[in-house]
Amino acid sequence: MDTRMTVIVDNVSADGIEGEWGLSILIQLGGKQILLDAGASELFVQNFEKLGFDIRDVDYGVLSHAHYDHANGMPKFFEENSKAKFYVRDKAAENCYYKKFFVKEYIGIRRNVLEKYKDRIEYVSGDYRLCEGAYLIPHKTKGLSRLGRRECMYCRTDKGWKVDDFSHEQSLVLEIEKGLVILNSCSHGGALNIINEVKSTFPDKKICAYIGGLHLYNKSKKEIKKVAQELKDSDIQYIYTGHCTKSRAYGILQEDLGDRLHKLHVGLEIEF
Repeated sequence: MDTRMTVIVDNVSADGIEGEWGLSILIQLGGKQILLDAGASELFVQNFEKLGFDIRDVDYGVLSHAHYDHANGMPKFFEENSKAKFYVRDKAAENCYYKKFFVKEYIGIRRNVLEKYKDRIEYVSGDYRLCEGAYLIPHKTKGLSRLGRRECMYCRTDKGWKVDDFSHEQSLVLEIEKGLVILNSCSHGGALNIINEVKSTFPDKKICAYIGGLHLYNKSKKEIKKVAQELKDSDIQYIYTGHCTKSRAYGILQEDLGDRLHKLHVGLEIEF
């Protein structure tokens, strides 16, 4: 089926349309519209209009993970769209923090949103079929808390603090004529892990594209080169990245990935 993706929000502005630290992508798939994330503010609603879309036409909302820069636009979405639910991983909660020195800073979903809009939120577990050609896939890799520790990310629970294992993160996987398209907004669980998770879920399908942030803005050149090699070895033809990858890491990735790599920016259209 024909598939078109439009970047509604990214760090990089373009053509006079403002960006912000966050991500929001509109997917048009077989007559359905899926919104992946809602950015860090209400900006995505303004950009919807500037890019010629009507937010009321969105059929499904998907939250990639429980961080503010992907979730803060949700209340405005519910105000403007009366029909679509947001599909959220069942482990998602308002409990994500970033530890800076001795202080833990809240970086999660805006407080009370999950309760206030509970009739508009659908919690999903395991592999979930969103609609024809679209699936939500959780992390299946063990030991991801080591990555949470590396990122100084924690979750507050009834039993106290625990290192974030990114069980609130999910991939949106599209099945198109060319193969599978993975959308994972920040790839906290690691791009290679995510690719392997999708391969194990769809063993007979080829992955043709990977779209999203790679969380490399705070990584060393050596670490970035390692990710570049992993992506190169994966034989994925199209890689679109932005947001938490940022420009420095993008330039390093491009050294190895060449024209397989493309940069996200507000208004970018990707068609398959």
